[in-house]
Amino acid sequence: MLLLAYLSVLLLLTLCLVFEFSACRTGPGPEAGAAPGMNPAFRHFQLRFYRVYFLALWADWLQGPYLYKLYQHYGFLESQIAVLYVCGLASGVLCGLAWGWLGGRLGGPRRACLLFCACYSACCLTKLSRDYFTLLLGRALGGLSTSLLAPSFEGWYQGQHLERHDFPREWIPATFRQAATWNHGLAVAAGFAATLLAEWLGLGPVAPFLAAVPCLLLCGALVIRTWEESPEQSWNQNLNRTPLSRSCADGLSCLLSDRRVLLLSSVQALFESVVYIFVFLWTPVLDPHGAPLGIVFSCLMASSMLGGSLYRAATPRMQPLPLLCLAVLLAFLSLSLLCFSTLPGRESPSQSFLAFLLFEGACGLYFPAMGFLRGRVIPESRRQGVLAWLRLPLLLLACLGLLALHGSGEGLTGPRRMFLGSLGLMLAALLAVAGLFTLARHDGGLRLETESGAGGGAGRGLLVTRPPLSVSHSLSNRGVLGGN
Repeated sequence: MLLLAYLSVLLLLTLCLVFEFSACRTGPGPEAGAAPGMNPAFRHFQLRFYRVYFLALWADWLQGPYLYKLYQHYGFLESQIAVLYVCGLASGVLCGLAWGWLGGRLGGPRRACLLFCACYSACCLTKLSRDYFTLLLGRALGGLSTSLLAPSFEGWYQGQHLERHDFPREWIPATFRQAATWNHGLAVAAGFAATLLAEWLGLGPVAPFLAAVPCLLLCGALVIRTWEESPEQSWNQNLNRTPLSRSCADGLSCLLSDRRVLLLSSVQALFESVVYIFVFLWTPVLDPHGAPLGIVFSCLMASSMLGGSLYRAATPRMQPLPLLCLAVLLAFLSLSLLCFSTLPGRESPSQSFLAFLLFEGACGLYFPAMGFLRGRVIPESRRQGVLAWLRLPLLLLACLGLLALHGSGEGLTGPRRMFLGSLGLMLAALLAVAGLFTLARHDGGLRLETESGAGGGAGRGLLVTRPPLSVSHSLSNRGVLGGN
């Protein structure tokens, strides 16, 4: 497994470079030349944003590889660990629903960034405790922190960019494309750093969490010293001030009146609930066979990066809707393979590892395609309401998958039972995306204009894809595997 993991990460990174070079040769997107790289004021402003934001991302990614391993190291059962994961998931989803209210109480993005640093530091420090309820509190703080990350830093940048510095709005995508590229690189590097701390130096699985704390404290210190508060008007415009009841009513009306919205939303809820379950499963499947978890994490992140590179390279020739169909099909095939490779007594860790890589590659292809289609299908005025309705089935499906699919039986283990349940969910997603393709394949509104393939909000953000910074968090962005 060790040799396979190292060879895989080298191969995947090489393929990423090839696809990125291919995408660059096809020509830049319409906004690629909008931000002059030689503008010193703009470059200085970007650097001031990047050095703080990348510290936050780095601290987030450091915690991805050894979270399950840490709970297992403390002696908790798989069912207990599943409850911890559900607590973090529920906290993140509920805080996302309450973001409009919470953001308004914070008074500005700078304070929200400081709250993120404080909560995430406390979350990491709870990992020192073996007390189950303390760890539950840490998971709740982690969910709150990850729900703050993207909107807080994005809100600060946009307010400064537009209101304080008066840079052209067309320059914003250049900043976020670079942030997305560096975010993937940070994720891959974080896997190696976590391995160095936890295994090569023998500090144990808690070491990456403790290493994240000084990064978060430095991030907060830089926010205090180098970031001024954004204009309140700009911050308020970024928040969803519509009452939740009215927003949900508008979202439900949109879901019921437009079959495209209903089908696309069904694909999103089904696919991303499986992603949540996948985050829980990869460690217990590979760790018993001696897999280096940090290196495997880097491989998974590199595979996701490859999927995003493939999207950018393919869009000049293919439209996002067929690419979304391809992503769901690849995820279905990977789960099918996992159902066979986890047969009790006949486990094949190498096949499982390759299937995990295929699934992450499908995610890298899925999120930019979904981001583009969601921006075209769901009206901006009703998007928050639709996403609010999606959070409920996503949360229920993921929680049921984590909590109800445990146990064992003839030919079944906990992970394999969960893979079979996930396969059923992905089959439903495949049927929904096939229906959407049949309904909308000739819809000109869902097609990319010439040479605009890199747009559309490539994201790891789960349900809150806020253009354009959602590229970072994906479901983890953030990242599918990162964070608490």
